[in-house]
Amino acid sequence: MLRRLVRLPPPLTPSLRRIAERLAGYRARCADPPGAVWAAVALLVTPDPDAVLLIRRADRRTDPWSGQVGLPGGRRAPGDPDLLATAIRETAEEVGVALAPDDRIGVLDDVAPLTPTLPPVAVRPFVFGLAARTPLRLNAEVASAHWVELDRLRQPHAHGAAPVSIRGEPRLVPAYRHEDLVVWGLTERILSCFLSAVADS
Repeated sequence: MLRRLVRLPPPLTPSLRRIAERLAGYRARCADPPGAVWAAVALLVTPDPDAVLLIRRADRRTDPWSGQVGLPGGRRAPGDPDLLATAIRETAEEVGVALAPDDRIGVLDDVAPLTPTLPPVAVRPFVFGLAARTPLRLNAEVASAHWVELDRLRQPHAHGAAPVSIRGEPRLVPAYRHEDLVVWGLTERILSCFLSAVADS
């Protein structure tokens, strides 16, 4: 008799289990901005030490987030059955990490740009727990990728006002700073939501 092989996700480490437990009790706020195009991003968390994957987007004239630090993800495609599928597909395309729905350990608050000059998009962030880091294969949309330890992001000096240029105008915005990375905008809001939701984990 033939038995169907089922892919089982590797067991999570104790620290990732604590993060998953915290996220299980988190009630994400859903957005429904009128006329928005939906997108999804993947916040990948790995252990030893606990870290998240950040990417620097390649410089592209057609990308309103060109050169910024963000998370793997993008707009929902017509063939995506849901936003979880969008996050999984975009992560495979952008950084070469093959995720499965069972790798998801949480969902964070939907976010939308606060700047009216940006496209009307709504983003749903999914959190995925991976037992180990896998080799990355970056596509042309990604200039670089960085595993950033959660303890570094939790340091008081890691978060504060940072100068950025928005449409050629200098602004001070809330941001995380790690080495040469400045994380602001939608990604800063997603990271702040995540760190708040898993505090003390």
